[in-house]
Amino acid sequence: MAAIRSLRRRKRNLSRKAATGLAAISILMASSQPCWAATANITTLSLEELLSVEITSVSKKAEKASDAAAAIFVVSQEDIKRSGATSIPEVLRMVPGLQVARIDGNKWAVTSRGFNAFFANKLLVLMDGRTVYNPLFSGVLWDTQDTMLDDIERIEVIRGPGASLWGANAVNGVINIITKHSADTQGGLLTAGTGTEEKGFGAVRYGAKINDHTTYRVYGKNFYRGDLEFADGSKANDDWHQSRGGFRLDSGAPDSPYAFTIQGDGYNGGSDATTNIPDATSPTLSTNIVNPSSTKGGNILSRLTRKGKDNSEMSLQAYYNREKNNDLLLGDERGTADLEFQHRFQATAKQELTWGLGYRYTHDTLENSQTVSFDPTSRTDMLLSAFAQDEITLVDDLLRLTLGSKFEHNDYTGYEVQPSGRLLFTPHKHHTFWAAVSQAVRTPSQADRDARARSAIVPSDYLGLPPGQLAEITVSGNEEFKSEKLIAYEIGYRTQVHERLAFDATAFLNDYSRLRTIPLATSSFTFTGNPALPYQLDYKDGNTMAGHTYGFELVADAKPLDWWRLQLAYTFLRLDLQETGQGVYPGEDAEGESPRNQISLRSMMDLNSGVTLDTWLRYVDNLPTYGIASYVALDARIGWQVNPKVELSLVGRNLLDNAQP
Repeated sequence: MAAIRSLRRRKRNLSRKAATGLAAISILMASSQPCWAATANITTLSLEELLSVEITSVSKKAEKASDAAAAIFVVSQEDIKRSGATSIPEVLRMVPGLQVARIDGNKWAVTSRGFNAFFANKLLVLMDGRTVYNPLFSGVLWDTQDTMLDDIERIEVIRGPGASLWGANAVNGVINIITKHSADTQGGLLTAGTGTEEKGFGAVRYGAKINDHTTYRVYGKNFYRGDLEFADGSKANDDWHQSRGGFRLDSGAPDSPYAFTIQGDGYNGGSDATTNIPDATSPTLSTNIVNPSSTKGGNILSRLTRKGKDNSEMSLQAYYNREKNNDLLLGDERGTADLEFQHRFQATAKQELTWGLGYRYTHDTLENSQTVSFDPTSRTDMLLSAFAQDEITLVDDLLRLTLGSKFEHNDYTGYEVQPSGRLLFTPHKHHTFWAAVSQAVRTPSQADRDARARSAIVPSDYLGLPPGQLAEITVSGNEEFKSEKLIAYEIGYRTQVHERLAFDATAFLNDYSRLRTIPLATSSFTFTGNPALPYQLDYKDGNTMAGHTYGFELVADAKPLDWWRLQLAYTFLRLDLQETGQGVYPGEDAEGESPRNQISLRSMMDLNSGVTLDTWLRYVDNLPTYGIASYVALDARIGWQVNPKVELSLVGRNLLDNAQP
């Protein structure tokens, strides 16, 4: 079985040798309002104001981030702008507890608290309340998750389970990307830039009023990113281009209890990749192919909200998403419809209840290849859900208990229950303690049940068979595959020790069971009768791995001077996994898929004459499974506000290395 592990690593190494570097110029102009009109400058706010930003992801209601009984981190619009990042995954690198790895020119691996890989399946991602989780493999295709970065109001990231509110697959975290109200994006905005990797990018947005209570915006954007390189200097054939456009309309009078939003996006693009596949005719029994892919899709979402005089609130949300992804190995065309109702009200003087119902319908059609195939090739799945949460004030302004659970029925494992309990203790306005115990599940994906993939071709003697022949190894889904299960324990502490210094610390212990692996016991041997490949060994997915992860995350915010802000984030993560049965993959290799230590240090300065200087230093520990050494990366950005309507910026990425695995 060492041959399978070796071949899998060989495939990964093709991507890890890609170099990453960027120097870009961005121009913002033709705005009918100052570029900073919708977002206060990050250095002009006090630390207390920065830490009291309003969030909605933890309790599905508006509350201060400092009052949340969860490990919450908020990335503001100003953070996004001053990072110099041009994609959402790159922005997420600043979040403690997240692991972000760029695989090639157009693919990322993003997860929270471990188990990072391209098919990372324990993180739930939402765009304005629309779930972008893909049921084909229980993960996120980051190359299709985009919007105009200037229109993002904030990104709320919960490290740790959010399943009691958000449902299955919110196992290790939730990312909620929230865009601005259209009233905050009035006038015109044009951005354009170019660079060494960012060959060309641009976006245009226009917003206006329909009447005194109704506003809208429309936008369009396009980019082209060039090929990265392998270690020998050859092109990786992984360039990427995409066009995208969308709109948002918001309506609601200040004196009306009703508010309405409708928004939508559409995109079309393509990319290349270098992919390694089994090949019996090759001397190495595998070959590299240039694998072009195309992506297109669109979505539309509407939300109606009614607020009562007694601080109650009801909302009804519906969305439809259509997407099509094709490459040489697999084609996937999918439609998803989702309906969700939520009601929050004050049950007693000390109890606030929130409950909701949901329904999701998804249908897909797949195009198989000789390397990857699904049976059946078309599937319709439905998800029914309900949740209830009771927020109980035990002692006014001191102690609060939140109990809740999600109840779901899916077409794979039937009923799933995911409860949680959270306790918040605030003995002082600048000192907050919290603790939580949660249960979450990662329900089976189509790949876990229906897929069949050619994993490797090996000499027959590797399998103890007569030498001189070849054997094909395949991995298949298993109809008996169960939900992966997590019980998580978390504690946290937030404090503002001085008007210029604040800390946020979280520690966690995650206990996993029924994790996915490929048990040896499930193998079946077949004599094919094919002279070229006479033997076939097939393995089925199973739930034979367990274990735990633990670690802590620390964020320190400081304002040494009124015009200078510093933010330091440190993450420690340790995985300890055991195969409860004799397994093949991923097995204990998963322990080395995420860095043990990560450090991020950001400096944001407002200099004279409208000049800003931002630097970002990052340390990422080694990844033993992929053979990638630890590294230090430095990004820098200089911005110049020429006048209230024009800004220029120069961005340098990965300035310490010409190339980086």
